[in-house]
Amino acid sequence: MHALIDAWAAVNAFMASGGPVLFLIAGLTFFMWTLIFERIFYFNKGLKSDVQGAVDQWEGRGERNSWGSHQIRYAMVSRVSERIQDNMDMIQACVALAPLFGLLGTVWGMINVFDVLAITGGGDAKQMASGVSMATIPTMAGMVAALSGVFANTYLTRKAERETQLLEDHLTMDH
Repeated sequence: MHALIDAWAAVNAFMASGGPVLFLIAGLTFFMWTLIFERIFYFNKGLKSDVQGAVDQWEGRGERNSWGSHQIRYAMVSRVSERIQDNMDMIQACVALAPLFGLLGTVWGMINVFDVLAITGGGDAKQMASGVSMATIPTMAGMVAALSGVFANTYLTRKAERETQLLEDHLTMDH
């Protein structure tokens, strides 16, 4: 229990050293990874039933070679593809916002450094170091959040493209 309290105190000290922007980055990262895990869960559980429903509906059609059948197939692929793409744009937006939030933390910390310089004339090194910490930690946190999101987004995008292509392959027009 004592180790848990020490860990919690260390996390609180780290968050405080990065200023209020670090809490924004943490919230954004939590939101982004919630969306990422939702997509992973969908690809592993929900997608199978969506694809199977589309394949069953397509296989139940007697005629698959007319222009109308082509349009129905296109609509079926589009519907499933739309479900596959859910939240992908939001994940990309979070990846783009993370370094911008880090930059906001940099500006916030440097404003604190300039305030210390203006008030003390540079005589308070401890206060200046605190401002520099407030400038660098959010920058690093924003970049780490963005990089982790880039890797996850790349995986999810490739998976989405592959699953859409597999669905198109399953909906054959040969009979």
